[in-house]
Amino acid sequence: MTDQLDTEKLPPAAQRVAFALRTAGWVCFWVQLVLAVVATIILLFAIPFALPRATPTGGTTGAGTGGGVFFAICGLIVLGYSVYRAFRFTRLSREIRSPANAVRPKKADTIKDVRLTLMSNMAGMLLTLIGAEAISGTLLAKSLAQPQAFFGTAIDLSRFIQPLDIFVVLANTHATVAHFVGIVATLWLLDRINKQ
Repeated sequence: MTDQLDTEKLPPAAQRVAFALRTAGWVCFWVQLVLAVVATIILLFAIPFALPRATPTGGTTGAGTGGGVFFAICGLIVLGYSVYRAFRFTRLSREIRSPANAVRPKKADTIKDVRLTLMSNMAGMLLTLIGAEAISGTLLAKSLAQPQAFFGTAIDLSRFIQPLDIFVVLANTHATVAHFVGIVATLWLLDRINKQ
């Protein structure tokens, strides 16, 4: 009840910004959190098998060859920070709706917070895309190196694409989608704030 009375005292523009921050913050927080947890579990499961390891023929195998897993992990770390920033939007909304004007953040500070979140999501997406390029290149090389004939030759199974290699791709894709959701939400927020 008091929350409703407090928001009635706010100017309509501040009410709209607070509502946009709260809505985008919670949607972004939950979507990014779920995708980050799923991607982390998948990577933790697949990492021991995806890291580069020596094969009996002297080569290496694993989707992580070339640093793909490293960039995927870096993208997940940045995603963790982006999840925190999305939660921060909900707190910022509460500060805007606060009855004490001294606590209320200024428009410039709010825009600065949203831009910082946008930059973190863009950096995370860049890292996951670099990881995707490295992982995809390694998987392409493995698929091209697969033997064409099985008769009369010993089969080296490490040269085939393994199902766990695809897990690394899936984890990286989840992180990329989570960063994309963050970018869309922050661009929408910037649009809403600048319209006020």
